[in-house]
Amino acid sequence: MQYEIIGGNLPAVLCRLTRGEKIICEAGGMSWMDGVFKMETTGGGAGKMFGRMFSGESLFTNTYTAQQDGEIAFASCFPGEILAINLTPGKSIIAQKKAFLASEAGVEMSVYFQKKFGKGLFGGEGFIMEKFTGSGLVFLEVDGSIKEYTLAPGEKKVMETGHLVMMDDTCQMDIERISGVKNVLFGGEGLFNTVVTGPGRIVIQTMPMAKTAGVIAQYIPNQSN
Repeated sequence: MQYEIIGGNLPAVLCRLTRGEKIICEAGGMSWMDGVFKMETTGGGAGKMFGRMFSGESLFTNTYTAQQDGEIAFASCFPGEILAINLTPGKSIIAQKKAFLASEAGVEMSVYFQKKFGKGLFGGEGFIMEKFTGSGLVFLEVDGSIKEYTLAPGEKKVMETGHLVMMDDTCQMDIERISGVKNVLFGGEGLFNTVVTGPGRIVIQTMPMAKTAGVIAQYIPNQSN
């Protein structure tokens, strides 16, 4: 499969498949395509369906199989970027929930549960994230722009909760409470930060959707007044 990401800050990924190749997206995820694809909707069993529900994705996925060479496109639902990751056997990544856009058939998505209560309760990434394993390309939606880092063993990156898009499964994520009463009351940074420790690659987003929605909400007139 070949692909091209277009659209700048309103991106879409154009995937060019040869006859017999398959690509998977969540139900309703396809934006446009040539008339050479056959679609099949599956749930993948009760366990996988419930897992997808908890991770914020659709209960069902659509598999598109090219009957002849053709192009199929998947557009992001929010201004930002599309991140393409080529997974190989033995390599797994952890991503924020609802990040999944599309993938080759050899990629497996499962639910990743935070092991510590505090991580899910106070971390903007939530209790449940998405884990991707297998072999092939997976495309993730990113809110805003992308900044990537490769952390050395023991190296830490501290960020406001909600900014972490993806990390290698070799990384560790923790939630750190901001110290100092004045820092908490007047620092404007909230009560907690997300801390990721290497080794591994991490991807940070500049405009988390939840944070952006909160800012926009301040300017929406209150209809009850």
